[in-house]
Order: sequence, then C-alpha cells, then structure tokens
Amino acid sequence: MTLRLIFMGTPDFSVPTLRALHAAGHEIAAVYSQPPRPAGRRGLELTPSPVHRAAEGLGIDVRTPVSLKGEAEQQAFAALDADAAVVVAYGLLLPKPILEGTRLGCFNGHASLLPRWRGAAPIQRAIMAGDAETGMMVMKMDVGLDTGPVALTARVAIGPDMTGGELHDRLSEAGAALMVEAMAKLERGELALSPQPADGVTYAKKIDKAEARIDWARPAREVHDAIRALSPAPGAWCEIMVNSKAERLKVLRTTLSHGAGQPGKVLDDDLAIACGDGAVRLVEVQRAGGKPMTARDFLRGVRLARGDRLS
Repeated sequence: MTLRLIFMGTPDFSVPTLRALHAAGHEIAAVYSQPPRPAGRRGLELTPSPVHRAAEGLGIDVRTPVSLKGEAEQQAFAALDADAAVVVAYGLLLPKPILEGTRLGCFNGHASLLPRWRGAAPIQRAIMAGDAETGMMVMKMDVGLDTGPVALTARVAIGPDMTGGELHDRLSEAGAALMVEAMAKLERGELALSPQPADGVTYAKKIDKAEARIDWARPAREVHDAIRALSPAPGAWCEIMVNSKAERLKVLRTTLSHGAGQPGKVLDDDLAIACGDGAVRLVEVQRAGGKPMTARDFLRGVRLARGDRLS
C-alpha cells in the first residue's frame, strides 16, 4: 500500500523530499507552493518556485493560493481526500481546517532539534549561536508555531567552518530520507509521537537585512559564526575603499585567526582582520557584481594592505 499525500513546500530545500516521496511510490494528489514571484533584472517576469517547477516535471498538479484562510480554499484542500499532508518550508501558516483536512493529519519536516529553534530561520540561527549539532525532525503539526509532537529525528553535526549553504544541503537530504521513513511508518500505523520538552525552547526569527552587515567590534568567534551562517545568501558584507570609492564586499568564508588591533583593521598580507576580541582570516569573498573568489585571487585585483581598515 501507499499513501495519498498532499505536498506543501516552496524553496530548493523542499525539493528532495518531494522527489523522494514520489520515488517511494506514494500518490501525490497535489502540490501546494507559494505563487510565482517577480524575478529577473527588472523584476518583470513571474518565476515559479523550485517546488512548483519540480512538481510540474513530475506531472503533479500544482496549486498556488495566496492564502489558505478562505472557505473555498479549505474545501478544495479537503476535497483532495488525502491520507496526510507533508509540509516542508511552505511559507504559509496552516489554519485549523487545513490541519484537519486530511485523514491522518499534517506532518512537517523542520530543520532543527525541537524545541530549539522553532520558527523561520533555524539553520542560520543554529550556526550564529555556535551550535555544534542540529538536525531534521518530523513532527505532526498543530496550531502552534512548530509546537507539535515529534515522530522522528536525524541529527547532523555542524563543523566549525560549515556554512549555512552547506548545512542547508545536508539537512535537505537528511530530511527527505527521514520523511520517507515517517510516511512508511504512518502507512503501517507504527508512527509513534512524543510531545516536545517544555524546557529549551528558542525561536529562530527571520534574518533581518541589517544583520548582514559585519560588525568587526564583536568577538572573532561571533563574527566568524555570523559570516558562515549567512553564506551564500544573503551574504555578510562590509565596505572597502577601491580607487577612493566605497565598495561593498561580501565575505563568504572565514577561519578564526590570531592577532589584535582596531576592529576591522587588516593585520597581515593574508587578510587577517582584527575583531573586538581576536581576529578572523578572509578565505572567500565576492565583489559587487562579481563572482565568488578566493581571498588570494581578490588581492590580485584590489590593493588591501596591512593597516587598511574595513568598515
């Protein structure tokens, strides 16, 4: 037997789970995704989400409602007569009629070790906090924000220099395998649920644009963790002077280094930068309008010498 499922997701992160459930033989009655958004240089072309495109490639019907609060949308959801819904980074809150609109409920793939990092940006917040471990969890959704009982967990180590992009990809693949396991257990009536602990609750608020600007006055460990958490997108940045003009520079990779000086000061010829306590070394950067490059290649085109200062 297989399950009749509704899949709800939007970004690249969700695509491996959709593909894995389809490959496992489950019937995907419909895919729900965020509506196409303006894209391109002028923002004139509406572009479907990664999940939308993947679903069309698999021949699955795609629905892109702006909201699920209306009675008509809720009735259309229930009319799919699904056994369960699988939700991975969908981007809309599910009202109670949607949560109750399938036979067995809605199951979410969440990228943290709940109850730590409930909310919108668990991958970035875990790295920013210096966590050594995170994971994927499958939980049954309720009306709270990531508060439902947990079914399965896959733990993933966070390396000391791992970026948000690298952790994103590892969790995405782990989450796909975990959800396939969860749906197999659900189909057999063997999916056990455990309530989340009351202690250890933290919230992963959405990344604010202002957080992307590097604050060199912070300790080196915090600067390093913030830079790698935001790499590759939106990308932590600072300003450098090129031909007497300020230019934005994205910093995509760093390592912890040694040295001391005024925050933002270049300490040596290998781009060790002083922080409020300690230093970080730039490893990979990206100039405005350019491609990512190593710090060594960057120095071939820009003069940034010992004693210069990054703002």
